[in-house]
Amino acid sequence: MEYHDPVMLQECVEALNINPNGIYVDATFGGGGHTRAVLQRLKNGRLLAFDQDHDARINADKIDSRSFTFIEANFRYIKQFLKLQGILNIDGLLADLGVSSHQFDTADRGFSTRFDAKLDMRMDRKAKVTARTVINEYTSEELHRIFGMYGEIRNAKTLASAIVSARVNKPIETINDLKGIIDRHAPKGKEFKYYAQVFQAIRIAVNDELKALEDLLLQCAGIIKKGGRLVVISYHSLEDRMVKNFFNKGKFFGEAEKDIYGNLKRPFEPVNKKPIVASIEEISRNNRARSAKLRIARKV
Repeated sequence: MEYHDPVMLQECVEALNINPNGIYVDATFGGGGHTRAVLQRLKNGRLLAFDQDHDARINADKIDSRSFTFIEANFRYIKQFLKLQGILNIDGLLADLGVSSHQFDTADRGFSTRFDAKLDMRMDRKAKVTARTVINEYTSEELHRIFGMYGEIRNAKTLASAIVSARVNKPIETINDLKGIIDRHAPKGKEFKYYAQVFQAIRIAVNDELKALEDLLLQCAGIIKKGGRLVVISYHSLEDRMVKNFFNKGKFFGEAEKDIYGNLKRPFEPVNKKPIVASIEEISRNNRARSAKLRIARKV
């Protein structure tokens, strides 16, 4: 099963500051590129990889290493699954967020505007809510909120109303059905960007992505050892803002709190002030790296 290059592979492995006997988590296994690179640096250590997409298991089954354990689950349940493995603390965690190239390139998954397929977009194919559910069953107010918050779309209310009006006649079943409605509301000359924003918004809603990320980051505060690393690659401003706020302030919204000595109350401190971005050479080789931002934090 073809998966593309792992994004910023060397930078991620360096960021984890690997102890050969430590315990690490790859929260987003995908094609396993990051996992393989970490395993090469382990001696008596362990690496546990999470992925809710069953397709990822096929890649995981190809890895023959005593140090490796694959867990087919959403990373938002990390604490309970580690506990089942007898693990209470880890030395570091890597999360490469967003959709894998494989998911984008598999037409019937419905993630890409390049193909026509049924409206799906589930990362976990056992999940009940699909893109079709969102588009055909959510109210105009709910769609307005999703497009505005998750897609940062300016005419979110107009688009939501148009979708609700269109589905009165017949259900919106496919990507092309949806694109036919979106087309009339996309700014001229910026159609592809608009498609991307709308699809991102629907995908985030289908997979509850931002809440899952929040759950993961909060649990990392309890499971990563002092001095351990938390390494996150994000692909859009909503995710990156959450990660940045959590690293800098220990919370997702509002101002940072301080203790009586004036020290910031936060579980992690940023290792890099600004996010690391992919090199021009990597972007030319792997377009997915274009919007990637890598942030590193150390447990205090």
